[in-house]
Amino acid sequence: MLMSHRRRFFHISALLVAAGLSLQAAREIRPGFNLFSKDQDIQLGRESAQQVEKQVQVVHNQPDLENYVSQLGAKLAKVSAAPEYPYTFKIVAEKGINAFALPGGPIYIHATTIAAAGNEAQLAGVLAHEISHVALRHSTNQVSKAYAWQIPLALAGAMTGGSLVGQLAQIGIGLGVNSVMLKYSRDAEHDADILGARTMAAAGYDPVEMARFFEKLETQGGGQPGIQFLSDHPNPGNRVKYVSEEVKSLPPRQYTQGIPDFGRYKSAAARIPVHEARRDYQDQSSQNHPHPEFPSSEFREFRGAGFRLSYPANWQPYGKQNDPSVTIAPKQGLVQHSRGAVQIGMGAIAGFFSPDTHNLTAATDELVQDLRSKNPDLRPVRGQRHSVTVDGSNGESILLVGTSPLGNQRELDSLLTVTRPEGLFYLILIAPENDYNSVRPTFVQMQHSVRFR
Repeated sequence: MLMSHRRRFFHISALLVAAGLSLQAAREIRPGFNLFSKDQDIQLGRESAQQVEKQVQVVHNQPDLENYVSQLGAKLAKVSAAPEYPYTFKIVAEKGINAFALPGGPIYIHATTIAAAGNEAQLAGVLAHEISHVALRHSTNQVSKAYAWQIPLALAGAMTGGSLVGQLAQIGIGLGVNSVMLKYSRDAEHDADILGARTMAAAGYDPVEMARFFEKLETQGGGQPGIQFLSDHPNPGNRVKYVSEEVKSLPPRQYTQGIPDFGRYKSAAARIPVHEARRDYQDQSSQNHPHPEFPSSEFREFRGAGFRLSYPANWQPYGKQNDPSVTIAPKQGLVQHSRGAVQIGMGAIAGFFSPDTHNLTAATDELVQDLRSKNPDLRPVRGQRHSVTVDGSNGESILLVGTSPLGNQRELDSLLTVTRPEGLFYLILIAPENDYNSVRPTFVQMQHSVRFR
């Protein structure tokens, strides 16, 4: 009987150890802070693909090679962490070794990258890595952190009928071949490596081949401009080592380096003439603009992700319920200039900003500095910074002054900030100086209505 209990104990212990390994293997890598929805990622990818394909030469005369890359990409996407995106895989005839992914699914790989891969598993590693950038939404995460207060306004401009890419371009966010959205941090690269390794393993490829190919490029690159992949995808460390460690946590299986006749596709890619990328795209539009409607006395409630607030019933929220941010403006409160830029002349923007500190005052200063870096005319009004309490949490209130897009006058912006687990919550209430006193009671009511989850 004692032996039976011991056997049972060791059996249970073995199960617990196995469960621990399974938990380690199943460690979840999630997308980070993001002001865009998944549908907006797809829209952004679709629109930006049109822009990118005006800058790079997509290969359309190599059906055998094109079908091969598309089928390999689809095989990997099917077992990826986000198979629901409408992935596409295209070859571009541009100089340099590189590959890049746009939000929502479009993936491009240079013909020279295919030619440089030593086997199919290495090419699969590049595609799995890019698929992981899409799945983890790294491009829109990066922009959400860098342009937190401006994104809701750009999204609002797109909802009024403008191009989402065009609106982002007007606040300095490009999606061309040299876009900052396509240059990732080392942390993003590490996560894309790990998720890419899991995708490769699920498809039957040896994940270590991905790391070996990237380190081969690192060794051969030596800072050469021909290997653009190295600057767009910075090495987060010893890739072979940590990918190999990740493989140990995955269920054991037999891996392959891919098809034996990969050299045929490698040679076909090497014969494709390459070109310099073109960079000549702009999106322009204009409209005339009357005075916006003043707020009504009736209010409605907007419930965002982590917050809720009341707003005038005759104003329009440009954002869905449970979104992490929203722009709320009256009719004609959004002003679209001849260059296509959308500014808010009267209304509110609410959401979360990702500062480098948890200290309220320092985080608020960082947000104000970010606002001013994108709108140098904006500045705090001296003596108009106060401590406030918002739904039981400590906050700050600051009055800012700038130039209104509504006529030749100044603009007053009332900024409210509160530190929350999601980041620095902000509410910016905006009005032309001539109208500020008239709408200020509404602004006060909106500030007092803020509640957190």
